[in-house]
Formats: sequence, structure tokens, C-alpha cells
Amino acid sequence: MGDLHNEGHDLTVADTAGWEAANQQALVGEVARVRAALERKLGQEPPGPPPPARPAGEAMALDVIVSAFGLSPFERDILLLAAGVELDGALAALCARAQTGAGVAAPTFSLALAALDEAHWSALSPDRPLRLWRLVSLGASSSLAAAPLTIDERVLHFLAGVQTTSAGLRGIARPIERTPLPPGRADSARLIAACIREGRRAELSGGDADGRRGVAAAAASVLELAALELAAADLPASAEERLDLARLVEREAVLGGFLPVIDAGESGAAAVALCDLLASPCVVLTRDPLRQYRAPLTRIDAGALSEADRCRMLVEAGRDLADAAAAAQQFRLDSTALQAAAHLAAGNGSLWDALRAQARPGLDDLAQRIEPAAGWDDLVLPAPIFDTLRQIALQVRRRSQVYEDWGFAGKSSRGLGISALFTGPSGTGKTTAAEVLAADLRLDLYRIDLSAVVSKYIGETEKNLRRVFDAADEGGAVLLFDEADALFGKRSEVKDSHDRYANIEVSYLLQRMEAYRGLAILTTNRREALDPAFLRRLRFVVQFPFPDATQRAEIWRRIFPAQTPLDGIDAVRLAQMSVPGGTIRNIALSAAFFAADDGASVTMRHVLRAARAEHAKIEKPLTDTEIAGWT
Repeated sequence: MGDLHNEGHDLTVADTAGWEAANQQALVGEVARVRAALERKLGQEPPGPPPPARPAGEAMALDVIVSAFGLSPFERDILLLAAGVELDGALAALCARAQTGAGVAAPTFSLALAALDEAHWSALSPDRPLRLWRLVSLGASSSLAAAPLTIDERVLHFLAGVQTTSAGLRGIARPIERTPLPPGRADSARLIAACIREGRRAELSGGDADGRRGVAAAAASVLELAALELAAADLPASAEERLDLARLVEREAVLGGFLPVIDAGESGAAAVALCDLLASPCVVLTRDPLRQYRAPLTRIDAGALSEADRCRMLVEAGRDLADAAAAAQQFRLDSTALQAAAHLAAGNGSLWDALRAQARPGLDDLAQRIEPAAGWDDLVLPAPIFDTLRQIALQVRRRSQVYEDWGFAGKSSRGLGISALFTGPSGTGKTTAAEVLAADLRLDLYRIDLSAVVSKYIGETEKNLRRVFDAADEGGAVLLFDEADALFGKRSEVKDSHDRYANIEVSYLLQRMEAYRGLAILTTNRREALDPAFLRRLRFVVQFPFPDATQRAEIWRRIFPAQTPLDGIDAVRLAQMSVPGGTIRNIALSAAFFAADDGASVTMRHVLRAARAEHAKIEKPLTDTEIAGWT
């Protein structure tokens, strides 16, 4: 592989109106010089005045290419010959006359060898700059010497002082806009810039995707470059196509003044492959450090935005300090999402709700969002359970003060999650209690879809769970693992590979639950099936009892909405029926439909009909004692 001298940016092109004219004058002079050499080959004396003199003291576009790509004088003149036929009609006619016997109108290597000074055969070797960096291409021919030479369009525009983008990079590469950085990330940008300046490659991991892009753009700015991002997911699959792309990227880095930035995304292997192909310094962006690099590189951690950084960004976006502080404590979103939420909430909008909306896309494909419809008044539970639920809400609200301001997070990173197990028979209010907590905390409630998370493929379950917890960490969502015993079951004795990986999944869950800083709620009616190590790591374990007659009567009093017309409903008599709250709700809803069909208010007769239907569903008959006095 040839060496790419990424020093073109040291030849600073003056950003003045006069530079374009000077560059044009220099290019015309250089092309005229090559044309004169060709005229001498034809035995003609060059007509007219000598070529104009080069402007002194300024680097022209040709100088940048010659220096950066290491062109010899002969290779420089081949490039000028190929450019000249595009820019100077007289030169194109000369090429045709000089090769009348060959029948070729375009310049060829044979013509260059005969007409230009300091000629050497290696100039068109695939490993020399002209072909290695795709500065010129060879047309179809049975002979290398007779093949037509064509200058690349991007290179031609650059020589003429016109900035554009290589056609082969359109749709694959895109510039990264520079945005203000918090202090911690500005330090990371300076570290990356130091690596690139010394010709080393860097890998930036950690933080959020937009934050990593911002750090890369800031590093490029320190170097007086622009950041050009390539997503690994868009990279070609074949090795030959990747090599062609690498050469185009390296050439674009010189011609456009870019720092190549490879965003690994989920395609770490593709990012590593392209990084290893690049001869120029580059930056790889990845959530976690990658492996398998063939050449050494410096690893730098971008770090997550601190609570203070998030608060500062929201205040700078025009939000009230108190609102910004509360939102920054709860939502660990990236800078782009924070700014989008601030813009969405401009005026009288709710910043909190805007941030909730920004956080949703990360979880919507892995979990079902539940709109909480229940409040504290909808819960009928013993007083101690009520007190425990209030404690859960309190700890979520005050966790930042205790963990950060009072230093508990500095003592240990373990055990900072607020996790609760709701256990008890079906229908006793476990899911409703989760809804109440989410509504009280003004947070989104997500029920984890086990079918979307658990995979038969090794490692996929952990990857999916990681996405769930990472997205929930950012958005401050309440996670609800319904029927948690299916996911958090006891680890078994290892008898085969299936047992080993099942145990690994449970162990990974235990670790993530312990580190998760949000509220995670698990429900089960089979507490004995849960792993004991998991139970030890839970902050709260709440036993939801089967409601007694007094509690059932209270549930019946609250179950019908205020708008529902009732006639003769006796909550005390209905409480004789020994069913949990979930079943009571089903019966009340069915009774309302029966009454609506009759065009009447809900009566005990409608409830009896609904109760019989509900019990038939579970194949459990109603006893005379339960329905005594109903009609």
C-alpha cells in the first residue's frame, strides 16, 4: 500500500476571492507548459507568449495534490495532461495529431513517456499514486501504454478550484455538523485531535451516538478539518469494493479537508475492516470498544452527559432552571434529544412530557407502552402495602439527591436500581399498582414483551435485554416484567450447553437489574420459582393479598365510573363473591354491556349474569352463598 501524506492541509488555501483567480492562472500556466512539451515532440515551436508565471507565496490546488499524494514530476505532468484535454481544446487536438497512427484521440501513457520530462515506467503502476488514489483511470485497451488516460471528475474540479464530493461517496458519506460540547467531552475531542495530529487512529466509545458524533466533529474542528461520517451499516460487503471505498475516503480526506469518521453502529466487524484499510488517520465511533484491529489505535471514552451538563443544555435552550433541573435528573438523553425536547416544549409546553416523547423510540420496538389510567384512589389494599408503594415513589423522586448529592453513588455503583417484586394471586392489583406508580411519577410504563426479548440464539437474549435497559436508562421509563418467573427463573444445575447459557442469561439479568438506576417492577404469582439470588437484589418485595370481603366491597364501590347509571347495586352483597379485583373489573364491564343492550341502568341482575359468564369461563360454578340476596 502506498503512503498517503496527509499534509495537504498544511498548505493552507487562502479563503479569499483572489485565490480562485490565482489558482486558475497557475493551472492555465501548468497546462500550457505541458502543451508546449507536446508541441516540441511534434516538432512545433510553441506559439505565443510563454506561460504565465506562478503566483508566489500561495499554495495552489495542484500543490496540495502533489504534496499530499507524493507525485513525482512525471506523475504531476501526466495528471496535468489528462486535465488539460478537458480544459484546453488545443491540447486535445494536439493529442489526436500526435497519435494519428494509433487512432487514439485521448492522451495515453505512451504519449506521456515520449513527450514529458523525467519519464518513468512505474508511474502507472497500481501501487503508485495516480492509480492507487484513483487520480486517473485507464480506458479499455489491450496495451497499458495505449490505454486512454482519464482524470477523475472530483480531481479535475479540485484542480480548477471547485469543491464538490466524489460520486462514489454520495449516499454513503455525510458531513457531521459541529455542535457545542460540554466540558468533559471537549477534553475527549482534544485527545482525539492530538492522536490524529500524530498520525494515529482513535476509537471513541461510550456515551450516546449523537454525543460521539459531536466529539468527532469538535476534534476535526481543532485540526481545522470537517468530519466526514461513514456508517458501517452502509459499507459494501465485498473486500474489493471496501478497498475501493477506502481509497476514495482517503482521497476525499485530502481534497475536501475531512477527517474520516466511521460509525460502527451494530456493524463492528465492518467498521474494523474499513479502519484497517485506511492509510490515513481516522476515528471509529462505537458504543463499546471493538476488537480485532490489525494496527494499534488509541481508545478514548466519550462519557455520558452528566446531570449538570443536561441541566445546562436545557437552560441554554431557554427552559426554566427548576424545570431543567428536575428533567435532567430523570432523563439521561443525548444532546440532540434534549434540544429537540426543549424546542418541542417552547412556549407553554411541558418539558417533562416532551422528554418522555423523545425517549420512546428506543423502547417501542421491544416493549409495549401502557398508558396509565389508574390513580391512588383506584387501589384497594391494606395500609402497609400502600405505605410501601408510597416509599417506592419517594425513592424514585429523591434518588438523585441521595445518590449524587449525598454521595451514595460514589460509594458503590451496585445496588442503585430501584427494583420491586409484586407477588400474589392473579387479579390482586399488581399491574394496576405499576400503573399508579408510573402515573404518579409522570413516567412512561413499558411492559416487556418476552417474545421480542428472549431468543433461542446464543447471546441474543442478553443483547436484547441490554437494549431494553439502555433505552430505559436514557428515558427514565418504568419497566414492567409481567410474569417475571418466565424470565428470572432459578438457575439450574448445568447438564448441557443449553443449561449453561440459560444460567448466563439469568446472571446477566441480575447484574443489569442491580445496575439499573430506574424503576423496574416485576410481577409474578409464583414467587417460589424466582432465583433466590435475584430476590436478594430487590429493593422491595410487595405481597398482594387476596382481598377480603371488606376490601372486595370497597373495590365494588369504586369499580363503576361516575358516568355509569346504576340501580340498586349493593356492594356488600356483591362482596360475598370470592373473586380478586381483576375478576371484579371483568364482571363489572360485562354487566355494563348487558345493561347497555337492555337500554337500562346496571342492576344486580346484570351483574349476576356477568358473574355467571365469568365463572363459566374458568369452569368454577357460583355458590348459593356467594349470590344470596342478589335478586
